[in-house]
Amino acid sequence: MIAVLTPNRRKECIMQQTEQVPVTVLTGFLGAGKTTLLNRILTEQHGRRYAVIVNEFGEEGIDNDLVVDADEEVFEMNNGCICCTVRGDLIRILGGLMKRADQLDAIIVETTGLADPAPVAQTFFMDQDVADRTKLDAIVTVADAVHLSAQLGEHHEAEEQIAFADVVLLNKTDLVDVNNLEGVETRIRKINPYTKIIRTAHCEAPLENILGLDAFSLDRVLEVEPDFLESDHDHEHDDDVTSVSFVSDTPLDLDKFETWFGDLLRTKGQDILRSKGIIEFLGVDERYVFQGVHMLMDASPMGAWPEGKPRTSRMVFIGRNLEEMNLMEGFEGCKAA
Repeated sequence: MIAVLTPNRRKECIMQQTEQVPVTVLTGFLGAGKTTLLNRILTEQHGRRYAVIVNEFGEEGIDNDLVVDADEEVFEMNNGCICCTVRGDLIRILGGLMKRADQLDAIIVETTGLADPAPVAQTFFMDQDVADRTKLDAIVTVADAVHLSAQLGEHHEAEEQIAFADVVLLNKTDLVDVNNLEGVETRIRKINPYTKIIRTAHCEAPLENILGLDAFSLDRVLEVEPDFLESDHDHEHDDDVTSVSFVSDTPLDLDKFETWFGDLLRTKGQDILRSKGIIEFLGVDERYVFQGVHMLMDASPMGAWPEGKPRTSRMVFIGRNLEEMNLMEGFEGCKAA
């Protein structure tokens, strides 16, 4: 149970944010491009040392494998959301990192697409040890310019992600015309007039506009939510949104997979909020990555399979009205004979 802060402790939280390891929280709804942004950060020649914490919604984790090979350590939290069920894991991992804080320049936390950032941000003030050793630098929200308007109307998490953002990376702007783009920005401004909006395609934005901002303002948050430091922000996910995952040690047939996956997105795409997978195809040496948001899908090679590790194909679907048996039959039907 997280304790209620006294007025004196609240002042300490506001004043003590010096000489601490800065933490950037990357949030944004399913498929917005958070992992793309994280990979950009890790592959830039910035000379900084980051620890990365990746949280996924569902039992089968894929995002950790989608993160490029880098010198940074990546910690994975699966089968629960960082804002509620695995919040204790976040505190535990941060505690371990603080034992060697002198070896880190900063920490990056990538939340699930269904995370409410309020309880995540609260962790850096309400837990004594975390508050003493870390500093919440900024909440950076990646927003999907194509789907954000619909997401704001259907998912309260999408609105919370915008409301708490110090920076909004409005991504996929290359897929939206100027008039619609301005309409999306207007909706963002109505929710959060203080946030900085950066238009991007493929999350290509200068890192100095994303990291090391010292942008999180506790005073601003307290104006919006006066009880931010005084109550445990319980977060309940929409029970209609579930995840299913499938694994195969048998290579898949490329033609069968493309036919099945294409038909699936055309017929069930409205209910599939997010789909992603790392696939081994028969006769293809490289791993293939498939990522989809509703009916939009992208596929690309990801390089060779890691030596000494099994070539296991994995698919994850997150959405509503997911018919697990039908999805399993379709996936199994793609296996190479």
